[in-house]
Amino acid sequence: MTTTPDGCSVDLYLRLPAAGEPEIVHGAVPDAASILELGSGCGRVTHPLLELGHAVVAVDESPEMLSHIRGAETVCTRIGDLRLEREFDVVLLGSHLVNAADSAECHALLAAARRHIAPGGRLLVEWHPPEWFDHVAEGPGGLLGEVAVSLHDVVREGDLLSATVRYRAAERVWHQEFTCRRLSFPELSEALTSADLTLGEWLTADRDWFSARGVADQVPI
Repeated sequence: MTTTPDGCSVDLYLRLPAAGEPEIVHGAVPDAASILELGSGCGRVTHPLLELGHAVVAVDESPEMLSHIRGAETVCTRIGDLRLEREFDVVLLGSHLVNAADSAECHALLAAARRHIAPGGRLLVEWHPPEWFDHVAEGPGGLLGEVAVSLHDVVREGDLLSATVRYRAAERVWHQEFTCRRLSFPELSEALTSADLTLGEWLTADRDWFSARGVADQVPI
């Protein structure tokens, strides 16, 4: 079983379908907008975005994940180290990466995103809003395609929440531990400002997705 540096099973992620993310992104940006996808994994969101007509550059630190992506340019590196000397209409930071347990990592992610946003472009972010931390609980979490998902061993310590996600498909079971940090809305605004970004708009009614743009850029796409 191949496992990425952050503990993800490549075999598992090949089984997971997109869960509405491509439609959220596509609905928030112009047709054929160029997209830099940070933390693409094996293409769960990349491939639907390609089918929707976007040119995508997929970035991930796992060469094993990237080897499964078809039809998109791929870049193997840690997100915080990314310097392509190119800009994109849209930079995508999904998978709640902005809730990194280490605030320095959060800043590095946002700074990397900002380096690659074209004038008039936007950053689209998926995050855990503060209320998620109040309500998340152990138990079943439904199905992602053929994979049953459940949450276990939830531990809260200050602004940090740790838990284990169990994935089950047929006779296979995977466990993935994670720790994430609660960001209040003022803390989110401060983190964005520190990366020369400003909050744009909420993209979903549950506020799980938002857009941001450069502070000096007054004309979002």
